[in-house]
Amino acid sequence: MGARIQLTTELRRKDFLGCNYRPSHPVIRPPWAISESDFQELCTGCNACIDRCPTSILKKARGGYPIVVFDNDQCTFCGGCAEVCKPRALRREEGNPPWTLVASVNASCLSSAGVTCRICGDYCDARAIAFKLAVGGKATPVIERSLCTGCGACIAPCPVRAIRIQ
Repeated sequence: MGARIQLTTELRRKDFLGCNYRPSHPVIRPPWAISESDFQELCTGCNACIDRCPTSILKKARGGYPIVVFDNDQCTFCGGCAEVCKPRALRREEGNPPWTLVASVNASCLSSAGVTCRICGDYCDARAIAFKLAVGGKATPVIERSLCTGCGACIAPCPVRAIRIQ
């Protein structure tokens, strides 16, 4: 009897084998990406944005399209990716924010277990992460959505990967 693999999303075998798999969470496109359907139509997968990214957070994903991966660094919103995007799948225009993504903290945060850890706040240049003291001396991280740029600086240093950008 073979080993059984448990997936986090319900997935039919024919969809998986037929390459119709869709992840349970949306991917993060580079800053200034247009709507997903238009992005997939225009993006040629040329890698110009990936090559231009100074922090190397842009990676080639399934289908050849670029995605943002905050494993080691953050987005500086330099705009280089949009500058080199010839098909205009990334459009940096005056008054348009790079994206509306913000950080969130999940239940695996060390503070939830009573462990003092404020490293995410130390890395947040926007000072969007504050710590609310609770009974028992716990300091729970709270994201101020209006201040969070979604840059991802808080993700890599988190020792338990409790922060996501959504």
